Amino acid sequence: MDAGLLVLRLVAGLLIAGHGVQKVSFRLGGHGLAGGTEEFRHDGFRGGRLTAVVAGGSQIGAGLFLAAGLLTPLAAMAAMGVMTVAGTVKRPKGLWVQNDGYEYPLVLVVVSAALALTGPGRWSLDDALGVTPWPLWVALAVIVIGPVSGLLTRLVLHRQPATSERKPHAQTAD
Repeated sequence: MDAGLLVLRLVAGLLIAGHGVQKVSFRLGGHGLAGGTEEFRHDGFRGGRLTAVVAGGSQIGAGLFLAAGLLTPLAAMAAMGVMTVAGTVKRPKGLWVQNDGYEYPLVLVVVSAALALTGPGRWSLDDALGVTPWPLWVALAVIVIGPVSGLLTRLVLHRQPATSERKPHAQTAD
């Protein structure tokens, strides 16, 4: 079981971290911070560079902490939050990734939730530091707070459609 948790943590965590690296640099096929900023603007988010830096940093941190099995519930919560935002961006395109759907972000949210529930296993920094097992209530709180934080982030940072796309009575300043 510990070997399986290690493989799951390493693969999911490093993929999440790599996704964050792409948001803020030219590494791993990224388009630099300017490209990450433009991606968020294109997806309808406010905040520009700050949004790209916070999202990329959250993904890098959450992914590396998940991979190491360090503060696993908090890492899982952060991963679920950022991947929930990604899922909301892709939701209009449907489920399947071949259509640029939300399948991949959903898988990472579920993997993060599973790691919050199971714990990181014996081959982790949490175990080495003696902070496992985490109580069940912590895992359950993480599973709720992670995605809810992502949905709230989307609500706060996402711009309304352009004036020409709005109904006449719904015009407001951005």
